[in-house]
Amino acid sequence: MQMVEMSIVQMITIGGGILGAFVGVVKMLLWQVERRLDQRFAVTDERFDVVAKDSDRLRNVELSLERLRGEMPLHYVRREDYVRNQTVIEAKLDGLYLKLENVQLKGIRP
Repeated sequence: MQMVEMSIVQMITIGGGILGAFVGVVKMLLWQVERRLDQRFAVTDERFDVVAKDSDRLRNVELSLERLRGEMPLHYVRREDYVRNQTVIEAKLDGLYLKLENVQLKGIRP
């Protein structure tokens, strides 16, 4: 077995070199992790912007629909209301027809 003899200065230099290399590797790994996190946050921010724009468009559509629902009774007649009004008109026309028929029948008889 051979013994290697080193002075304290050499041992401290080698230990410092190994420690420096280890610190350098750790710094490089941390830098890569930070860069990857920045990329992910950038992608997340882009997605959030898209969602925010879609949210604004959805809010505008909802407001437009609510406005339309408010205006519909002013511009359109419900089917039940139309049927009821049509029935009333037809009943009045039938009554008028009966009166005219009675007047014609009375006019024919002397």
